Amino acid sequence: MEQRSTNTNFDAIVIGGGHNGLAAAATLARKGKRVCVLERASTLGGMMAAEAVTDGVDAAPTPPRLAHLLYNLNPKVERELGLRVQAEPLTTVSLSPTSQHVQIDGSRALNMDGSAHAQATAFSTLHDRLTRYAGLLSRLAVQSPPKLEGAWSDPDTFSELLSLGRLGLGIRGMGKREMREFLRVLLTNVHDLMVDELGDGPLAGAMSADAVRGAFSGPKAPGTLFSLLYRLGNGRGKVLAPVGGMGAVVQAFEDAATRAGCVIKCEQGVARVLVENDRVQGVELTNGERLNAKAVLSSLGPMATIDLAGLAQFDVETVRRSRKMRAKGSVAKLNMVLSALPVFSGLPTALHGARLLLAPSSTYVERAFNPVKYGESSQDPCLELFFPNAKQSDQPQALSALVSFVPHTPAGGEWTTETRDRVIQRVVETLEPLAPGIKSLVQQAELLTPADIEAETGSPGGHWHHGEMGIDQILNVRPINGMAHYSCGVAGLYLCGASAHPGGDITGAPGRNSALQALKDGAL
Repeated sequence: MEQRSTNTNFDAIVIGGGHNGLAAAATLARKGKRVCVLERASTLGGMMAAEAVTDGVDAAPTPPRLAHLLYNLNPKVERELGLRVQAEPLTTVSLSPTSQHVQIDGSRALNMDGSAHAQATAFSTLHDRLTRYAGLLSRLAVQSPPKLEGAWSDPDTFSELLSLGRLGLGIRGMGKREMREFLRVLLTNVHDLMVDELGDGPLAGAMSADAVRGAFSGPKAPGTLFSLLYRLGNGRGKVLAPVGGMGAVVQAFEDAATRAGCVIKCEQGVARVLVENDRVQGVELTNGERLNAKAVLSSLGPMATIDLAGLAQFDVETVRRSRKMRAKGSVAKLNMVLSALPVFSGLPTALHGARLLLAPSSTYVERAFNPVKYGESSQDPCLELFFPNAKQSDQPQALSALVSFVPHTPAGGEWTTETRDRVIQRVVETLEPLAPGIKSLVQQAELLTPADIEAETGSPGGHWHHGEMGIDQILNVRPINGMAHYSCGVAGLYLCGASAHPGGDITGAPGRNSALQALKDGAL
C-alpha cells in the first residue's frame, strides 16, 4: 500500500518495488536509515505481482501473473527481516506421455501407485549429493563476492576472503574422493550427469528442466549443473506453494519494509538518477518532482541503471560490458482460465494440485531449446504447470504455466496476436494427449512473452533471472566485471536486483546484500 509523504529528503531511494527492492529498503530502514521505495506500477511485487486475466469470465479464478511458486527464499533474509511467509512443500510430478508419471518428493521418487521408482535409489543418492554441494555454495549467497584485490590490507575485504577460505575448507572436509567429484561436476553439463546416473527418462528430464528453466541454454551446455545447484541451495531442494498465493509473499516483504519505517510510493516512475560531482544526489521522477538522497539502489539491470544516471557518468568499457551482458529471456508465462479441472491420464486426483513438469527426458529438454536459438518457439515445449485452486476441483480452474522455450523476439518480426495464439495453441495441443478434453475447457488464455515480461517488469531481456546464471556471470563477474560488489561506479549508486549477486529466484539476497554493502562503503 502506498504511503503518503511530503518529505523529499531521504538517506536512500530504492528504484523498484519487487521483493529484492523491498528487501534492500527494509534492511536499510532497520539500520535507522530514511528510505523511500519508488515503484512505477500500481502494485508492488515485480515478477510476483498478481493481476487478474479474467475479463468477461464470471466467477473465474485468478492465475498468478508471472511467478507462481516459491523457490530459494533465503532463510537468513527471512529471519533478519522477520518475514511472515506461510508456505507448504509441494510435490513435483514428472509427466510421461505414456502415463508412467513419477512423483518426486525431495530425494524420493515414486510411481503413481506409491511404490519406489526403478531409479529411486540412484535418484536419492544423486539428489542428496547435489544438495550437499549446493549447501556449500549457498554460504556465498548472503555476502558480497570476495574481493581479490587488497585482501591483506583491508579488514572488510580480508573477512570476505576468509569466507571463501571457509568454503575451501568445507570442500576439503568432504574427503578426497568427494572433493574430486564436486570439482568434476561443478563445471559440467547437467545432461551428461543425469543420463549417466539416472538414464534418460522422466527423472533426468525433470532435473534438467529445473536446471535450465529461465536460461538461454539447453541441458548439454557447459556449466548448467551449477544452475541446478543454485536452485537446490537455499531451498534445500524444496518447491513451496505460499498460503495465499504469491501475493502473500509480496505482502510479507511489504510489511517488513513498512514495519521498519520505509516510505513506499507506487505509480512513481524514475526519469533519471541525479549525479553531481561524480556522486548521487537523488532522483527526478517522471512527473518532474525531485527526491534527494545520499544513495540510490536500483532493482533494474545494469544497462537500464546506467541509462537513468546518464552514459557520460561511466567509462566506455563499463557501458560496453553492460550492453553485452547475457540476458535473453526464453520463458513465456501462460495464464489460462478453465471451466473445470482437467483429468490427466494416470494421475491420481490428489496430485492434480502438484507442480506438474512436462520434460519426459533430458534429450527432450535439449531438443525443446534448439528452435529458440533461431527465434522460433519450441513445437514440443517444456512446461511447468500449476493449478492453484485444484483442491476446489468442482470449480472453474486457473492454470498457471511456464513455457520453455519461447524467444524474446520471433524470427522475422515482433510478436503479433497470431504468433501468440500459435504458441497457446501448441501448448494446448501438447497437453491434450496427457489430459484428454483440456482444449474444450479453455475459457480464456493470455500469453506473456519475454518481451512482455521485460516491458512490464524491467527485467533485462525478459530474463527470468535478470541475466544468465552461467559460470561467466556469477560471483565476481555478476552482472559484469567491475559491478560485482553492487556499486555501479558512481559514488552512491548500487544495483540491488536479481542481476546482482547471487542472482535470480525469490531469495531476497541481492537486495539485502546490496544494502549492507552500501552501509559498509559509507555511502549513507
